[in-house]
Amino acid sequence: MTTKSADNAARLALAAAAITVLLWASSFVVIRDAGQHFSAGSLALGRLLVAALALAVTMVMRRQGWPALAAWPGIIVSGVLWFGVYFVALNWGEQMVDAGTASMLVNIGPILIALLSSWLLKDRLPPRGFAGLAISFGGAAVVGFSMSQLGQASILGVLLCLAAAVSYAGGVVAQKPALRHASALQVTTFGCAIGAIGCLPFAGQLVTEVWKAPLSANLDILYLGVFPTAVAFTTWAYALSRTTATKMGATTYIVPALTVLLAWAFLGQVPPWLSFVGGAVCLVGVAVTRSTWQLAWGRREPAEGPAEPTRSAADAP
Repeated sequence: MTTKSADNAARLALAAAAITVLLWASSFVVIRDAGQHFSAGSLALGRLLVAALALAVTMVMRRQGWPALAAWPGIIVSGVLWFGVYFVALNWGEQMVDAGTASMLVNIGPILIALLSSWLLKDRLPPRGFAGLAISFGGAAVVGFSMSQLGQASILGVLLCLAAAVSYAGGVVAQKPALRHASALQVTTFGCAIGAIGCLPFAGQLVTEVWKAPLSANLDILYLGVFPTAVAFTTWAYALSRTTATKMGATTYIVPALTVLLAWAFLGQVPPWLSFVGGAVCLVGVAVTRSTWQLAWGRREPAEGPAEPTRSAADAP
């Protein structure tokens, strides 16, 4: 790869990561509104069905077929854990705990990703990298504390948010090997479809609640399905295929800070000054973590085993 091509690839991957972080931050704001009219399971299913349809249409237009057989174990595991368990557990947990507590608990995920990646993917975590993760988690905890409301948490809600963090970490680590054998679009499309199949028991609730919900809440589901799910998970997979799972996990620590700003802009929720301090700490931690790896954004990691198939430009999100 020439220097110019490498630079272009690096910019594309960085842009993909930025899109993911921004859209995921927006999803927390929209979920707060949709959650007033939809239960946890039906909200997850509606979001996944919209995303699966949008992704399937995109795959047909881009003439991408089924993923290679070697990609399926990672797709299935990530589909069940991340698109299925995570969506339902997070939606349910946020109904029982305040947003600040939920954000603190879910942000255990990147630390779990680092530990699982080190164990399963042999992604060695330098001491400075772990320090960066600890700094970012501390910043997320400050943001969460500043947003929390005493007396709003329940034991079940805390356990559900912890389950969401664990399933998120497991899904990311499972997805990484799948991206050696399939494109970002393929991995996201079929993972999303598997998650939707797992959520089908909530179909009856979804139909009932769609009928009763106002138009604005139904538009929330369309937005969640197309942008924070179909688009953001594809751009995530695209960037993940070009860096480590630990580095991508650390990048998501920017999400709480952006969520606070978006809630301020669109919901009129004025954040306390402590949220800005926590957000700044998150950014410092992400910078420290990312500085410990010399792998360029635009360069793929060498895959263990069979060489990764050559992909065309159509594989980009």
